[in-house]
This record gives sequence, C-alpha cells and structure tokens, in this order.
Amino acid sequence: MTTAPVTTAPAITAAGLTKSYGDKTVLDGIDLRIAEGTVFALLGPNGAGKTTTVQILSTLRTADAGRARVAGHDVRDAADAVRAAIGVTGQFSAVDHLLTARENLLLMADLHHLDRREGRRRAAELLRRFELTEAAGKPVATFSGGMRRKLDLAMTLVGNPRIIFLDEPTTGLDPRSRRTMWDIIRGLVADEGVTIFLTTQYLEEADQLADRIAVLDGGKIVAEGTAEELKRRIPGGHIRLRFADAHGLEAAAALFDPGPSVSPSASPFLSASYGSVGRDAEALTLDVPSDGSVPALRSVLDALDDAAIEAEQLTVHTPDLDDVFLTLTGPAAYDRHANFPKEQAR
Repeated sequence: MTTAPVTTAPAITAAGLTKSYGDKTVLDGIDLRIAEGTVFALLGPNGAGKTTTVQILSTLRTADAGRARVAGHDVRDAADAVRAAIGVTGQFSAVDHLLTARENLLLMADLHHLDRREGRRRAAELLRRFELTEAAGKPVATFSGGMRRKLDLAMTLVGNPRIIFLDEPTTGLDPRSRRTMWDIIRGLVADEGVTIFLTTQYLEEADQLADRIAVLDGGKIVAEGTAEELKRRIPGGHIRLRFADAHGLEAAAALFDPGPSVSPSASPFLSASYGSVGRDAEALTLDVPSDGSVPALRSVLDALDDAAIEAEQLTVHTPDLDDVFLTLTGPAAYDRHANFPKEQAR
C-alpha cells in the first residue's frame, strides 16, 4: 500500500454529484476528495453507481447536478483539459485483437498526436515495462487475458496521464495475473506519483492497494476511510484469549463477562457496538469484544495483570473488508447506515 503525502493538492474533488436514468437514481449527492499520488478505491454492489461515477469524472457522462474537478479542471467546463490529464481503463479490454501489441500502442500514440519517433520510443518503453517485448509482434487475439489487460493499461499510459481511472481492471484474471497488475499499479504510484481511482469487486484488491476506500450503496457514499479504519468500526472484532485450564477460563470469564445483571455501559468489555463476550469451554478460549486498537488490547492485558490471571495465548481478530461490505451494502444494510460512525461518512 502507498503512503499518502502529508500535504498535497487534491487530484479529484466532487460535491453533490447526482445522476438519474429515468426514475432510477444512480448517484444521490456524492462528495469526494482524493489526494494526489494515492490510490482511492470505490466499492459497492453491482448497480451501485461505481462505473457511472468514473464516467462522470472522466467526462464520458454529465452529472444531473453537482460539481467535480479533476486535475484542477472542471469536468463540465474544461472537459478537454481533463481528458488531457487522465487515462481510463474500463471493465473490458479496449485493445484491437486484430492488431499486434506494438501496433495497438502506435495507434494510441497517433491519437495522442505524438510524432513518429516519439511514438515508437514510447511504445518500446511500455512494451518493455509491461514485459510484452517478446510478444510485441504477435496479434492480440493470441494473448492471454492477463496479457491483454497489461496491454490495455499500457495503452492508457501512452499519454503520460497524471490520473488513471481503473474500472474493475482485474476482472476475469487468474490470481497470478491479478498480482502482477497490483505490482504495476503500485509502481505507477510509488515511482511516478500517479493518482489511481480504482473500482473493484475484489475486496482483497482494495485492501492491498488503496490508501482510502469509500463504500457506495443506494447512490450514496455510506462510509469512507482507510481499510483499517473501516474494519475497526464493524461489529465482530474480538481479542481471543486461550487458557491452560478451566480455572483460568472461568476467572477471566467472570472478569470480562460479569453477568446479565451488569449493564454493558458499566464495563469497557461489554459493548452493543462490538458484540458480547463469547466462551468456548472445550477449547478453553474467551472472545472479548474489541475494535482491534492498541488501547483496547492494552486494557485487556492490564485487566488480566490486575486480576493475576495468566492467558496462555492471545490473538487479535478484526473484521475484514468482506464484513465491511456485507454490513454496509444491500437492502438489509440501510437501517445500519445511520449507526455507522459519523466521522467515516463523507
């Protein structure tokens, strides 16, 4: 994962973007602020509006209301300037399968009005960078899916864009090809300071690459933050304590779960937000609700020390992005949106 600069101008901003198709509202007033030289991931179920957001920000569609600026230019009033600063790789490969890899890149160089010499130099550089030199003279129809996606991204880079929109760039790729694409994306950010706007269905992809993540559902951004921030705010996190014998387990259970007569608010280890204490007598384990933070871990260790209770093993379990996604999206999630911490809503 890249590290966001401490102070930087925003590469992308949006305020109140809305878009409807007939009586269906796809975007319902979304706001964005994305720093330069970072990876921003937009997650959401099918039909949530991810592709529509990319299309508006890349000038392919016009919002019904709201404003957006990309690379310092208004997407409505200065669309040509925006297009000159960005690259877009869509869900499906846009390469010409009848041409060779080199011919595809040279065609893109012509579209960017590069002279012949510069176009050939740029094509050779990108073929080398994406490890396609040996296949440069072969028709793209003979390429694997991973090779096509690499060529697709290489074509996006012909114009040296400062901001790249990647709309589900690894859909259909095998795990090895997907990780190769991840390495390429990391290199673009770390080595060249490119800003990446990523939409993906692969939650591990967002977890691995993104500096910040937004969850889009029902036309609204229902949560935003780093991957760790989002995970810590989802119920289900806990600290698992394993004991050498039943005596230790029972003593800890009495400490962390004093019984139904004690109000959850009276104990830092009982929280409606994070769930209840769980006990497994056979495995000699106790699951203490936790947000996974260092203060929460310290409080559990301090409580054990004060009570002279020794745990044989301690592990911290936090929800993953799958849990975040399932909690915050879909018909059953709407009642939960209001309870999600406000500081994560944008």
